[in-house]
Amino acid sequence: MNWTLEVVIVPVSDVDRAKKFYADQLGFAVDHDTVVGDGARIVQLTPPGSGCSVVIGKGAVPDMPPGSLKGLQLVVADLERARAELVERGVEVSEIQVLGASPSPTPHPLDNVGFVFFTDPDGNAWAIQQISSRA
Repeated sequence: MNWTLEVVIVPVSDVDRAKKFYADQLGFAVDHDTVVGDGARIVQLTPPGSGCSVVIGKGAVPDMPPGSLKGLQLVVADLERARAELVERGVEVSEIQVLGASPSPTPHPLDNVGFVFFTDPDGNAWAIQQISSRA
């Protein structure tokens, strides 16, 4: 049986501001933006090519302090290109960092060990790792 992670709740203080950041600056697809009654709202966004979405909202999502989610990680095949796209879209993203040594031979020196880091407007912390191919 497969167990797939489909949704991660990201706590934000301003749903519209967060939606704009994730959709316009990160390029996530807006799957839906739904008001479910009494001012409760759920916005689901999905990174390009991902099987897992993020959900932001108010009223219908768990109550967590905005900015309290740390360690979310995206994976891309080309970290230099991904970083350049984020910079072009106005995201404050770190320089590329190499963390450790790759545990196995890889086609590219950044595979497994190349990362960049950024936060959303509330301070939720993200990493992007390069993995150009998987076994």
